[in-house]
Amino acid sequence: MPRTAVPYTPFVPNGSLADPAGTTIDSTLVTNGVVINNADPERTLIRVTNSAGADKVITVKAGTGTQSWMGGQGDSATTVAATSGKQFIGPFTSARFQQKGTKLFVDFASGTTGTITVFKLPKAY
Repeated sequence: MPRTAVPYTPFVPNGSLADPAGTTIDSTLVTNGVVINNADPERTLIRVTNSAGADKVITVKAGTGTQSWMGGQGDSATTVAATSGKQFIGPFTSARFQQKGTKLFVDFASGTTGTITVFKLPKAY
């Protein structure tokens, strides 16, 4: 099955952003993973909340192909604490994490529940 696309929530330069609810992590997301399309890894920040009763690992997959020449350093695995854990992950290095077609891939440990929100950081003006 294809990965589920999760859209960016852009931060507002010189402004504010109400706390978004995020995308619910359900069995489909756990099975298939997430894709962030048209990714700008250096400006991507991922927030994951964990409502499961155990710590869960969130994995940002290393890229493959010539565009991710540092991909050999491997995936980035982050543990999110049980029950009410919240973790911010990123920004990322394009040379390590960008997949072909300017995408980022995120996987979840079995049994993960909670939410994922993908933020796009603004450029400094």
